[in-house]
Amino acid sequence: MITVDPGTYVQLLALVQNSIIAAAVLGVVGGLIGVFVMQRDMAFAVHGISELSFAGAAAALLLGLNVVAGSIVGSLLAAGLIGVLGAKARDRNSIIGVLMPFGLGLGILFLALYPGRSGNKFGLLTGQIISVDLPQLGLLIGISIVVLVALLIVWRPLTFDSLDAEVASARGVPGRALSIVFMTLLGLTVAVSVQVIGALLVLALLVTPAAAALRVSSSPVLVPVLSMLFGLVSAVGGILLALGGSLPISPYITTISFAIYVVCRIIGSRARVAR
Repeated sequence: MITVDPGTYVQLLALVQNSIIAAAVLGVVGGLIGVFVMQRDMAFAVHGISELSFAGAAAALLLGLNVVAGSIVGSLLAAGLIGVLGAKARDRNSIIGVLMPFGLGLGILFLALYPGRSGNKFGLLTGQIISVDLPQLGLLIGISIVVLVALLIVWRPLTFDSLDAEVASARGVPGRALSIVFMTLLGLTVAVSVQVIGALLVLALLVTPAAAALRVSSSPVLVPVLSMLFGLVSAVGGILLALGGSLPISPYITTISFAIYVVCRIIGSRARVAR
């Protein structure tokens, strides 16, 4: 629901331009890495990493430290544990199942001890529209560039390993090393995404766009492009709608992302029926 007049809305746009840029960057990066998340069947891992990312951010908030740095530490810790110990799907899921409640419990404890504004607490879970300042934006863009460059470097072997790990291993592809590298990149992406959409709903940027793209195409070129486009539309569109409403960012982003997925699923189903 829009609660501001057009003139005020334009003025607000100037105040949240950092958040809009951050959302655009995260939409692109999240959409791209989400393709590998789907190929490697690691949607559950995203949620597990986000819980420890939330715990790290909450700890930093309590101690008066940089929240993004705390989020990154928590994400990398979770990603490292999953990447090293969870080579097999069964092991990975059990590790994630252990980490999720532990991270969420720690985060809630740190927030309960935090004496500051309740808005800061709530924002870690659901996102904040004005939470991105210039230093945070610079850090976010820097981390996103690192993730994008690293993905391009390992794109071919990572794709091979994601689609057929046994054949890739037989061909000499270092699956364990790639797993650790990918989990590190995923951890960094989750950490910066938490600042915009919150820890609980980060799947909307790192899973749903790629899942939607895979419903309408199997092209190795078109799927990443569509996934990045869907992530961009969801993230930026969510902020633009939230700016004129009275709700947090995350409901808007998740709704747009889900609507895109539903449309793509319908299109994909009709295409298969036609064939």
